[in-house]
Amino acid sequence: MTLFFVLLAALAGAALWIDAGGGAVLEAALAAGRLLLGIAPILIAALLIAGYVQALLPREQIVRWLGESSGPRGYLLATAAGALTPGGPFAAFPLLLTLWQGGAAFEVCVVYVTAWATLGLNRIIVWELPFLGPEFVTLRVLASLPLPLVAGLLARAIARRLR
Repeated sequence: MTLFFVLLAALAGAALWIDAGGGAVLEAALAAGRLLLGIAPILIAALLIAGYVQALLPREQIVRWLGESSGPRGYLLATAAGALTPGGPFAAFPLLLTLWQGGAAFEVCVVYVTAWATLGLNRIIVWELPFLGPEFVTLRVLASLPLPLVAGLLARAIARRLR
């Protein structure tokens, strides 16, 4: 996968060089560097949190609370955790990977990432309420509440058919 993205970046850089010249390539590389400097602290913190979670929560506990037999409790916990996880994918995905590798069921991981994407409390407070207002946000959140559950049940059904 890394090789694919390196090749894609090289092709994009070559296309930019041909289209706009070396100055544009340098400007794009500097913009990418600034983006990396902005994202790096978030990514480092998220990876540390994921490592701490992995160290603090023994596999047996993750399996008990979020594993195959966790049932509705696992879905509820994953929904709450997803809704409460702040930040973008740099924050959520390392934690998701930690839970997955720690023994959380596939469908529970789907519930988590769906709740993070649709019910993110941080995004609601910082972005949606100020821009869209409480009436819109309330209706959107109410319409989105069942989505993590639906995604988890669909993921479970699909995974069982593929096994």
